[in-house]
Amino acid sequence: MRTRLADIAVQAGVSEATVSRVLNDKPGVRTETRQAVLTALDVLGYERPPQLRRHSAGLVGLVIPELENPIFPAMAQTIGSALAAVGYTPVLCTQSPGGVPEDEYVEMLLDRNVAGIIFVSGLHADTSASHDRYHRLADRGLPMVFITGYVSGLPAPCFSCDDAAAARVAVSHLAALGHERIGLTSGPERFLPVQRKLTGYRDSIRHFGGEELIELSMFGAEGGHAATGRLLDRGATAILCGSDLMALGAIRAIRERGLSVPHDISVVGYDDSPLIAYTDPPLTTLRQPVRQMALAAVHALVDEINGQAAPHSEYLFSPELVVRASTGAVKRN
Repeated sequence: MRTRLADIAVQAGVSEATVSRVLNDKPGVRTETRQAVLTALDVLGYERPPQLRRHSAGLVGLVIPELENPIFPAMAQTIGSALAAVGYTPVLCTQSPGGVPEDEYVEMLLDRNVAGIIFVSGLHADTSASHDRYHRLADRGLPMVFITGYVSGLPAPCFSCDDAAAARVAVSHLAALGHERIGLTSGPERFLPVQRKLTGYRDSIRHFGGEELIELSMFGAEGGHAATGRLLDRGATAILCGSDLMALGAIRAIRERGLSVPHDISVVGYDDSPLIAYTDPPLTTLRQPVRQMALAAVHALVDEINGQAAPHSEYLFSPELVVRASTGAVKRN
């Protein structure tokens, strides 16, 4: 029991005595402190005592891509915990190639009378897909919030990381290390985040007077591996990747050429996924503010549900360059 109290106290940022008072439903604890302890219980996977359980305020759908990329489980966990803290039960719908399509998930959620839906990197981020599906949902009065992929004219808020700024920061970092042949690989260009990374990359390459070296592929380690081979053939000395998984594939391709990271080639990832600091070498990457974006999305959706609609525009969050050991000064022959 003491171990559990200590864990909860650390997670909530309070004393064990305060945790004990909350678990025993004692008075004298501020509302925000009590909520912090209850949230810590949920995050750590502990079951709430019977006297502290409450009926769900309703179901909220969370439509999210496949869970192979660690950034998506991290976001789902934050969103789920935040929804639970305000009484809503998340219904997680994960997509994968050849699996249940987004539209079928939405129909299932509507059949369950969800109070609202949070879409993460779905068809709204695909510029080749029709966005009429979301307008139909809006016409039904269903509260919606989007993460990563702004749809202009849709009555719903969107929360995104500033992908263009991320690319500019990465190129500036690599240029400061002396790299002149800086390559970019990311997923298919039809996705809005990819288009924005391309814009930021091209702006920076022009600023530094370099040559554009772009090889787009599929998201994932395999795509990063294939594209990196082509970038190496074109003489790249540094590579900016559209995700951390692509960066891991890039490092593998570099090593297969008998080269090393960062002595021969520098690599920058994107996301700062959990455990990415423990790769070999630890990966320099652009950190998405996942927690802040997820919490903002939940708060906006709850406001929408309660009839206090947030402005229907896009909110951009600044990325953070996390410099580790996969980038270094350009190798001079």
